[in-house]
Amino acid sequence: MIEDDKYKTINTASENVLFKDKNSKFYGYAFPVKNEEEAKHYLEQLKKEHHNARHWCYAYQLGTESIIYRANDDGEPNNSAGIPIYGQIQSFEVTNILIVVVRYFGGVKLGVSGLINAYKTTASLTLQQCNIITKTININYLINFKYEDMNKVMRIVKENQIDIINQKLELDCKIIISVRKKNAKNVFNLFDTLFGVEIKPI
Repeated sequence: MIEDDKYKTINTASENVLFKDKNSKFYGYAFPVKNEEEAKHYLEQLKKEHHNARHWCYAYQLGTESIIYRANDDGEPNNSAGIPIYGQIQSFEVTNILIVVVRYFGGVKLGVSGLINAYKTTASLTLQQCNIITKTININYLINFKYEDMNKVMRIVKENQIDIINQKLELDCKIIISVRKKNAKNVFNLFDTLFGVEIKPI
């Protein structure tokens, strides 16, 4: 069971995989995506690369705590392509991912059950050869403080092994920290109780 503040995803695009059934060729691709625009970008790329293909079916899932997903049959019979692809995304428990299956029609109709099997199998093979990683859900905080309070702020950062993702250290200092969700409340309280130090989520 994966912890509440962890999720699985991929950090690099997959190599394509090829699945054949009755002369039809199905090419599977997986891409890490953060938003719908990125998903559309990769889809357009594949349509240019495979401009002679018949169908570019896909599914994506975005988000960790609130989920957005889409499944598209791209001209195949209803629910015979996009949903089987999305089913594999759910089965592998990954998010922030786009899977596209490009079909070259081989002249023989596969029927709905054949299509479901082909798209599901191609998506599964694609995910099997992905490097699936586990990440934590993090919360970012902005901390404002005076230069003379630097030592006490940095001591907390060091003692709690907190990641600084941005900093501006002048007379008025600002740092942005990234904290794992399950530790976020404790870390917030450590800084919030320091006199002259302001912390807020961003």
